[in-house]
Amino acid sequence: MSLYSLWGALEIGLIFGLVALGVLISFRMLRFPDLTVDGSFPLGGAAAATLISAGVDPFSATLAATCAGAVAGMLTGWLNVKLKIMDLLASILMMIALYSINLRVMGRPNVPLISEPTVFTLLQPDGVSDYIARPLMLLVLLVVIKFALDWFFSTKTGLAMRATGSNPRMARSQGVATGAMLLVGMALSNALCALAGALFAQSQGGADISMGIGTIVIGLAAVIVGESIMPSRKLFVVTLAVIVGAVLYRFFIALALNADFIGLQAQDLNLVTALLVTFALVIPLIKQGLRGKKGGR
Repeated sequence: MSLYSLWGALEIGLIFGLVALGVLISFRMLRFPDLTVDGSFPLGGAAAATLISAGVDPFSATLAATCAGAVAGMLTGWLNVKLKIMDLLASILMMIALYSINLRVMGRPNVPLISEPTVFTLLQPDGVSDYIARPLMLLVLLVVIKFALDWFFSTKTGLAMRATGSNPRMARSQGVATGAMLLVGMALSNALCALAGALFAQSQGGADISMGIGTIVIGLAAVIVGESIMPSRKLFVVTLAVIVGAVLYRFFIALALNADFIGLQAQDLNLVTALLVTFALVIPLIKQGLRGKKGGR
């Protein structure tokens, strides 16, 4: 695999690190099986690409795309909290609705950004190649967001949100507005996914209606791989682990697709993803079996 492919895998891995953090909030902290991600990720890309192509500066477009994702996540939570629709079904309904909304936002199946300015072109240092500058910029952004989340979830509101996911009945008995915490958590989760979608569209040169297919699987794969490699109960380590998991996931995918002796092609991406997630799920069972054998001895 070439050096250019390695930098490209790192770039995409860092973008999906944002998705992994969003999935961590919904699936792990709130215990909410949220499939809205498959709609909020392309929503971010569609909103950012449409605004940039209309002449809006990339930073404002990216912020607007992030806010759109937050609204989508909040609506999913609202369906569950206010209308009492089952969490999984509420997220499926929102994911289906967002497909049509994304088409409405773009006005067509895809919006190219090849000749348009992006946050990467505006921030790129002179004399640094774009395939090196983009991962470095994404790394700085991801580190800032990671520490911001670590701080937020150590505050009173963040602890209340974590308590809502761990034991909602106990949280309500302590005076926590669990419904409001769920809405805020879902908004935060999907805002991160929409931000990732906006950056992905600007990185890849455009937004496409199909760019969100399988996003939730990638996010879950990053979380599972990260937790398998770096198991811990400390929040600082957990958020770091999912980011590492996202980067490693993209490296594994790039390695598998670029290894000639394996013979995989681009259409095998979902197959590789399924095998990788299955392997990550089996790792804890293997570790548990090894511990049991050692204990028996």
